[in-house]
Amino acid sequence: MKSQLPTLAITVGEPAGIGPEISLRAAWQERFQCRSVLIGDGDFLHQLARQIDPEIQLSVVSDLVQIPAESASTASPTLLVLNCPLAQSVVAGQLDPRNGLAVLRTLDLAIEGAQQGKFDAIVTAPLQKSTINDAGVAFSGHTEYLAEQTNTAKVVMMLACAKTANQHRPLRVALATTHLSLRAVADAISAHELTHIIQIIHADLQTKFGIEKPVILVAGLNPHAGENGYLGREEIEIITPVITAMQASGIDARGPYPADTLFQAKYLNQADCVLAMYHDQGLPVLKYASFGMGVNITLGLPIIRTSVDHGTALDLAAQGVGHADIGSMLEAMQCAIAMSLTQKN
Repeated sequence: MKSQLPTLAITVGEPAGIGPEISLRAAWQERFQCRSVLIGDGDFLHQLARQIDPEIQLSVVSDLVQIPAESASTASPTLLVLNCPLAQSVVAGQLDPRNGLAVLRTLDLAIEGAQQGKFDAIVTAPLQKSTINDAGVAFSGHTEYLAEQTNTAKVVMMLACAKTANQHRPLRVALATTHLSLRAVADAISAHELTHIIQIIHADLQTKFGIEKPVILVAGLNPHAGENGYLGREEIEIITPVITAMQASGIDARGPYPADTLFQAKYLNQADCVLAMYHDQGLPVLKYASFGMGVNITLGLPIIRTSVDHGTALDLAAQGVGHADIGSMLEAMQCAIAMSLTQKN
């Protein structure tokens, strides 16, 4: 009996950006590794596919009922499209808030399908938050929306990339805080929050990545990890006690490490994940090492969700097809496939 292939829901993102193009190209390239269901406007994707490559074959279905719940046992040369009609025709590079609700609907369909067992994972192309907000819906991002719609109290953002020249393990960086001003970061780091975050990272590294005993390296908040309290006391009063408690519970968390020296091979080669305290402490390093090939992964959800590490690139979309790099979308798909197979096993 042939092994089953994972079924990925791919939301194509902002229609005026590069999301639809990179979704089509990557799904077509990976068609023998998984079954892709692109969620977007069927007519628009048909037109775009003809521009990209006349060989791309699409089959449009109108609702989730038409998608079998079981994963495919063999690859298919045809990509499925779950039709989610747009309100207005697309002009590449030009945002139209009238299409904002349709973009949000693609997420709703992906979540619903994943909860029904139709999809093994969700892969999201970039969307434009402002378009959805301009359509009259308060929307702060994919991650927050997925958490809300799945009734998940706490999620953790992690970006990852494959092995780099100086290390033999994938580089994974999770964030204790995400889109906060620097002034607000310290107040957001509490023992309770940090404990929950480390527990989520540990659990998902085990269940979704198949790492039996994950090693998590925790960065300090302050320069030199506080330098024994002279540069801040968060390490002494919050971070170190949490790490000690995690170790006592059987979680291999280590640190806190000064962030300016943590990202080097002698540390990273023993780590499964680095936990940075704030957005621009950890992500510049990862994006320098991997931009265009990184994957955004949401930890803590009851479903698997990966995404690209870049935005809608409206300027590239306006130039026509063929200018966008599909590297990050391919990585996001391949990561979702691997996570799906690990979780099934």
